[in-house]
Amino acid sequence: METSVNPTAHVFGIEFDLTILAMSLLTVIISFGIIFWATRKMTLKPKGKQNFIEYVYEFVQNTIKPNLGEYTPKYSLLMFTFFFFILIANNLGLLVKLESEDYNFWTSPTSTFMVDFTLSLIVAIVVHVEGVRKKGVKAYLKGYLSPFPMMLPMNILEQFTNVLSLALRLFGNIYAGEVVTALIVGFGTKSLIFAPLAFALNLAWVAFSVFIGCIQAYVFTILSSKYISEELPEDEDES
Repeated sequence: METSVNPTAHVFGIEFDLTILAMSLLTVIISFGIIFWATRKMTLKPKGKQNFIEYVYEFVQNTIKPNLGEYTPKYSLLMFTFFFFILIANNLGLLVKLESEDYNFWTSPTSTFMVDFTLSLIVAIVVHVEGVRKKGVKAYLKGYLSPFPMMLPMNILEQFTNVLSLALRLFGNIYAGEVVTALIVGFGTKSLIFAPLAFALNLAWVAFSVFIGCIQAYVFTILSSKYISEELPEDEDES
């Protein structure tokens, strides 16, 4: 049974997971690098790499439009950022396995609950800030009494469950995928007889995990847009 853990460091009494910090930074660098590469020397008639990034951006816009409607242009860049970051982060841990006897040095950032919870918390902050900004404080608070005042505790509880469900859904799928990958790799190292079978199983599982990682990025984005839309007024009355 594997017992390797991520190396940590303590700064002013706070524990930092060095592997997750490094992998999160790597995800940001890769995401920025791909977008920077694809958007250099953009033309009115897109081709090649520009087509790729515009397709992804339009895909995100079409995904959130049923929820955000006329507000879509205002939130499309934010939703694109979430989608692209999570898409890279979900699949990063599938590339290699890098660990020593005691420590693990490579993993998907989103296989850690606190990373997913932080992403969900950012969504929650955007939801409530935009709710106050678009509706005004009075109308925003009044929404917690809808459809009748007795629903106040349930409406408050719903806000917490939205954050937790968003994080747990992403964490559960990505973490489980990496656990199964580690088990298959471990199975292949037990004997040369099992190695070919483990290799074939790992290829199939990695392909499935890539698919799941893409689906989870899509689900996180569409649910985030849904939560934001619930706090927006029906009619756009400001630029």
